[in-house]
Amino acid sequence: MRAGLPRDPAQWIALALALAAVLGGAWLLRRGRSPAAARAGPAPPRPGAARSGPDPAPPSGAALGAAIAAALSVVAALLSAAYVAVYLRGGPRIIDATSYWLEARAMAAGHLAWPLDEPAASVLGRFLVRNDAVGGTMAGRSAAEVAVLFPPGYPALLALGFLAGAPLAIGPALAAALAIATYDLAARFAPEGPAPAGSAAPIRFVPLVAALFSALCAALRYHTADTMSHGLAALCFTVALASARRALDEARAAAATGAATGPLGPAVRAAALAGLAAGWLAATRPPSALALAATLPFVLLPAIAPGSAAAGPREGEPPPRPSPRLVRLAAAMALGALPGLALLAAHQHAATGAFASSQAAYYAVSDGPPGCFRYGFGAGVGCVGEHGDFVRHNLAEGYGFLAAAGTTLRRLKLHLVDALNAEPLALLVLVGAVIAWRRPRSRALAIAPLLQIAAYAPFYFDGNYPGGGARFFADVLPVEHVLAAMAALALAEHAAMAAHAGRAATAARAERGPARRCGALLPAALLPAALFATALPLAGFAFRAGFDHAALRDREGGLPMFDPAAVTRAGVSRGLVFVDTDHGFNLGFDPAPEDVAVLRYRGDAIDRMAWEARGRPPAYRYRFAIPDGGGLATVSITPLVFDAEPPGEARIEGESLWPPRAQRGAFALPEHAGGTCASGGRLLAVHAAGRGEAVVRVGLPAPWLRGARISPRVALSGDGAGEVRLLVDGALLHAWRVEPAAPSPPGAPLACADLPPHPIPEDAVEIELALAREARETCGTSETCGTRETQGLFALDALSVVGGNSVDR
Repeated sequence: MRAGLPRDPAQWIALALALAAVLGGAWLLRRGRSPAAARAGPAPPRPGAARSGPDPAPPSGAALGAAIAAALSVVAALLSAAYVAVYLRGGPRIIDATSYWLEARAMAAGHLAWPLDEPAASVLGRFLVRNDAVGGTMAGRSAAEVAVLFPPGYPALLALGFLAGAPLAIGPALAAALAIATYDLAARFAPEGPAPAGSAAPIRFVPLVAALFSALCAALRYHTADTMSHGLAALCFTVALASARRALDEARAAAATGAATGPLGPAVRAAALAGLAAGWLAATRPPSALALAATLPFVLLPAIAPGSAAAGPREGEPPPRPSPRLVRLAAAMALGALPGLALLAAHQHAATGAFASSQAAYYAVSDGPPGCFRYGFGAGVGCVGEHGDFVRHNLAEGYGFLAAAGTTLRRLKLHLVDALNAEPLALLVLVGAVIAWRRPRSRALAIAPLLQIAAYAPFYFDGNYPGGGARFFADVLPVEHVLAAMAALALAEHAAMAAHAGRAATAARAERGPARRCGALLPAALLPAALFATALPLAGFAFRAGFDHAALRDREGGLPMFDPAAVTRAGVSRGLVFVDTDHGFNLGFDPAPEDVAVLRYRGDAIDRMAWEARGRPPAYRYRFAIPDGGGLATVSITPLVFDAEPPGEARIEGESLWPPRAQRGAFALPEHAGGTCASGGRLLAVHAAGRGEAVVRVGLPAPWLRGARISPRVALSGDGAGEVRLLVDGALLHAWRVEPAAPSPPGAPLACADLPPHPIPEDAVEIELALAREARETCGTSETCGTRETQGLFALDALSVVGGNSVDR
């Protein structure tokens, strides 16, 4: 945790605004307490002033509140747009955000999954899931498709930005919508004074302060600037809750008056909107949809309690039957949820070939141990490739109760800063939750954050990072802003009551009653309270949260890892641009490229194959270099030259073949092996997991290997042993058995071996290597034999190719 005096200009600006808000609030309080202000009355008309009619009516509380909320939404949008420029420096930054970017670009082109071009290693990689269930082949393409593993709800919205030519405008638009939705949520669940059924209070104190907190929340500014799904998830969560409450209020109003409502009346429309938001949340972040589904009963139960107008009539002593109005609302919500659920199902089918989890399908072939990525508890949870350091440090004994408690507590620790930009201010959320729990209408707001925490408890990874905060809890930030506003205004009311205590105030309270007392004191204290509330998150950003967002700004080179403007400045108008980062590929790759195509740089024969497959156009390498000591990255774009004639021998690095095609009882990961015999200082290591056969299958670029002779190069250490099997069109063509000359002690250097070459048939369609770990027989003293897994390293270092086809042949 970093805190202290401001360092960045944004922090100093926030501090200056906080001081101005405090001074303004103090001046208003002093002015409101002065005798002159207390005696002030209406000003007499000026001599000679003509009165052409009655005094103009002041604007209604609802209209004024809506105008202020609209202004706050504009502030939120502008701050998110500024965040893009100042902290993101012009584009998505973390790997998840760049993956959403790629997914949205593909959806804008009409693809939930797109055809996989050959060689696959040039266009496959992190967070991309391959679907081999697609039939048919075509020139230069495999019989497979590829999709981004994330749910499609947010990319579908971001795709609209691509179609409009301004994808980064979607975030600020979400920021504006979130401020208004937060205002509406507070107006529905925390109205001031008695509110007519079916409508909100005529003047909204809590909603305005809640919208103010939303606009000044730095975590929301990040999540509505970077292309992450949490801003949309928060909007869907908020709209679903507020619309469900509105539907019940409308139904109650109709039941109280006996008015007939049609199938498309206000209550039904609000219920359909709640269902649409809930379904889209399921298509955006499914665990958050579980939390919402668990929260909605707490919205409904007070409305259907015995004696409630919306509960419907009862006959005799049996329990109350569902009211026809409530059944109609439930049906409208169910129908409204269908579009989001249908989109989710379509994406999962396109990504996996079945209605299965695209994320589970990705981790099943790209990480390990088997079953490591799952929603639940037990041994084997935690993927050592994507989250290796975290798993080794926190999940050594599996993901049980203690590990889940630790993960949840780490999230909560970081989440304390999210709502109001500093940990101490999270106390307002807790106080607001206590206040909301005591009010049946507001109780769901106190429960929603707890259910969100519970919904993510079965997921093992923290998901935290500076600036993004505890992002799995960001979806309920609007709810927390309403709770904090309730607490802030309750404290303001208490302070106002204490300031007016005395004999005269006691007499006034006895005469006028609580309702008129609040009406007399709160309006006078509202503006100072609002100014003091404004100062809280501003000061929190200046002294605390600003450091986290500066860390996010400066991480990983401090720039997006691919900038189309840099390509244009380098004079590249046609050809191939090879990038060497996952982030850069996701930002630059287009499933339907025009003049410039972005591919992955592998540094081996794969690059030449990709160049040949695309007609040998001009080629360039995009280098994103991060200084060793940190600091701003440098970008260089240089020509990449391939010989016109194919070389007599080519080499494919083992790590270029990740992710594998399939894994059974094992998993393969690219690993660094600098200073060893490994080619290029990296290799594809095979790790056995569990009993039985341990096999990893990797695909090879068949169009270039037909008629060639291939020779695998393997790396061994310890008692590592295994077998390399050559599969052609699903059948075993040849097998190389690999054993170390003698077991070596732990820590011994790697031993590399080039295996004898073997020819590939000219008519081969699909070529794979199956890398099988060896299991050794062992016998105990009782002469009962079993098997044990080898403990050393067995890896594919590279593959030599002699002969073969060029793209012309």
